[in-house]
Amino acid sequence: MGRCRICGYESVTISDHLGVCVRCLREKPEEALRIAEKAHADVRRIFSLPAKPPRDPDGVSCGMCANDCKIGIGEKGFCGLVVNEHGRLIRLGGTAEKGILEWYYDPLPTNCVAWWFCPGCTGAGYPRYAYMPSAESGFANLAVFYGACSFDCLFCQNWHYRNLTVRLNPKMSAEELAGKVDEHVSCICFFGGDPSVQMPHALKTSELSLEEAKKHGRILRICWETNGNMKETFAEKAAELSFHSGGVVKFDLKAWDENIHRALCGVPNKAALQNFSMIGERYFENRSEVPILTASTLLIPGYVDAEEVEKIAEFIASINPKIPYTLLAFYPHFRLNDLPTTSRKQALECRKAAEKHLEKVRIGNVHLLS
Repeated sequence: MGRCRICGYESVTISDHLGVCVRCLREKPEEALRIAEKAHADVRRIFSLPAKPPRDPDGVSCGMCANDCKIGIGEKGFCGLVVNEHGRLIRLGGTAEKGILEWYYDPLPTNCVAWWFCPGCTGAGYPRYAYMPSAESGFANLAVFYGACSFDCLFCQNWHYRNLTVRLNPKMSAEELAGKVDEHVSCICFFGGDPSVQMPHALKTSELSLEEAKKHGRILRICWETNGNMKETFAEKAAELSFHSGGVVKFDLKAWDENIHRALCGVPNKAALQNFSMIGERYFENRSEVPILTASTLLIPGYVDAEEVEKIAEFIASINPKIPYTLLAFYPHFRLNDLPTTSRKQALECRKAAEKHLEKVRIGNVHLLS
């Protein structure tokens, strides 16, 4: 049973680690966000990361992701991969020469947000984008797990990426990683952490891999699973690579209300929404066989409710109501490990809210529903 430190309300759907309820985040955001910021600062201190994106007026602009940290001398960026040494930025990872990541072969079909329409799991787009008219058994996805992020989600299911950030290891060049794409790999998926803070590495890996695949007449789809908090130029390049290769760009839209988003993820959601709009407006209508763009939202009990989901769905529908939307069940993890799993009731309410606006809505991770 958690308790809101502002209104005093107690509920199993209030996290004591966060310290505030959703109502106060909506109605008393200034006070509520001060409490939430402390929750982020406490956990980031453990990993020697800045409490928030630095804004030193005399600092150097990083420009790698949408946070655009202004990093002062002796400081590091929010992601932990950039430091200011004597007025000059040093990139410790994320360049084409050194990505901080882990990778593995994930046999197809796989547990992907886009499992219900992607070529690797369904054969959609066969024969142009898929080897088979059904799931590509015998092929694999090169799963690239990046070890840094531009968000600080208190509910992160892959929170251990921070250990890679701290160690700045393992390192691998884009050329080395592209060399892992052999004849049994039919797609690459960049996730993490998040690719948003290592986009030069991901884009170079994609380009090298696609060049080699083209030489041998092989199918190779480029996919992204991202928070979307990247520079627009990187977002557009990522979408272009996915569009031409038959891949999918998957945005995890965490929340609609900016204050709820900041409380849960540490930073605003403005850039993510803008990048989602840009990709949808420029690319979605131009490829019918495989949807290039999709969104997912984790249904966090007490915080990401039907009201949040309906507003996200309205936003998506304003771009195109055919964009697929997946609602994911929450499992207690990381700092929000004191919340329950998503209930079946909440999931059905959220699906109903989303279906008012969108044509393609699915609930994922149904085995986790309580």
